Amino acid sequence: MSNFFVALYAVLPMFIMLAIGFTVRKMKVIEEAHLPVLNKIVFNVFFPFLMFNNIYAFDLSADFNASLLLYAVVAVAVIYGLSVGFALIFEKSNKSRGALIQAIYRSNFVLMGLPIVGNIFGSGRLGMTSMLVTVIVPMYNILAVITLEVFRGESIKITKILKGIVTNPLIIGSVAGILFAVFGIKLPEIAESVISDMASAATPLALIVLGASFEFASIKRYKKNLIAVIFARLIIVPAISLSVAIMIGFRGIDLVSLIGIFASPCAVSSYTMARQMDSDYELSAGTVVFTTMLSCFTLFGWIYFLKELNFF
Repeated sequence: MSNFFVALYAVLPMFIMLAIGFTVRKMKVIEEAHLPVLNKIVFNVFFPFLMFNNIYAFDLSADFNASLLLYAVVAVAVIYGLSVGFALIFEKSNKSRGALIQAIYRSNFVLMGLPIVGNIFGSGRLGMTSMLVTVIVPMYNILAVITLEVFRGESIKITKILKGIVTNPLIIGSVAGILFAVFGIKLPEIAESVISDMASAATPLALIVLGASFEFASIKRYKKNLIAVIFARLIIVPAISLSVAIMIGFRGIDLVSLIGIFASPCAVSSYTMARQMDSDYELSAGTVVFTTMLSCFTLFGWIYFLKELNFF
């Protein structure tokens, strides 16, 4: 029974905050027109502080795990390749192919993965998980830009990709945290307090805004694609990637970090990028909404199952 509650406490707070966001939107406390601004504030202001704070106190010499980082990168690359192959066979429209590929390989690691690790192990042990964000998020972005450009038939601009990486607020916060950790730079106590407070507000705000963004438009047009994405993103991808990780020997917080990468729902940013790059943004919106809703059950299932087997 204790494993049941570990799994429950890992996911329930996140989905309560999503429900709060959905409720306040329905009550007109948050207007639809405000959501893009709120989302921009969360990701451009609060999340960089979260990334910095997680890595700032991270003991690189004691906790850094190169093999975990390597496995995550290789696994994401393999899943991306498989998702491209699947989309080419399964979907005939190039516009929908790009959105479909994004939905399968690109998870909501920052928004859902970090809270899972924090809820189970405590916010003080998020250093290596945040290091994974520093590598995986740019990788997601690079692959997304390449994919969406290819499937809309335009040339890939390397400078545009590099600019997107260098100016990404999550990357800026993470790199700053790494520099402070590597060189042992200590901030004044008041600065640490402000950064900690900003970091603490990031996840609740982001989840509330995400919940407020939910739209349940007609799914008839995308029923086949949505079923395929839900099954692939929430069942097949975690089943394969986590099984291999366990066979390699990953356990404890490392394995839970991988759950955050591979068992989380579709990334919210996949919708934004699909809309900006002339992909099928309506399909992207549907995959984000429905995988996020159903991940309430699948994330609980993966955490409970692996905890029951004493893998963490």
